Amino acid sequence: MEISKTPLKRSKGLQSFSREHHQGLLLCWKIRKGFTKGVEKERIKRYADHLYKTNLLPHFKDEEKYVFRILGNDHNLVKKALAEHRRLIRLFENGKDTVRALSKIEEELEAHIRFEERVLFTEIQQVATPAQLQLVEEQHQEVEACEDWDDKFWR
Repeated sequence: MEISKTPLKRSKGLQSFSREHHQGLLLCWKIRKGFTKGVEKERIKRYADHLYKTNLLPHFKDEEKYVFRILGNDHNLVKKALAEHRRLIRLFENGKDTVRALSKIEEELEAHIRFEERVLFTEIQQVATPAQLQLVEEQHQEVEACEDWDDKFWR
């Protein structure tokens, strides 16, 4: 299956979720950059944990509450997304082997976001009514990006 490289046209109701996905992709990039620069794993983990609690976890909950219900929890794509959410939560909350957990988070979070953007959200846009997408837009409060973190280890 070939994946198109053209930008995706995201419906207005899902745009805030896509902006939050961008923040998740930045986290993946920052983890990679930290490893490349030899940054102490604890510094990277503190940042990742902060973003998990303040951005990713609320994002997952809102997707599950507002977006996934358009297809329903029995839909195969939603089942896959829910399983990936559970897996990512376990990785973030795993207190052992920080380097391995961060490596897995970086890989799996990026793959998860790409799946949601390219496959799941595309399917949702195809089946959702304008009223459903409007309701998602009205109900979801976009999570603010974490711009004020003092330890910018990725620079």
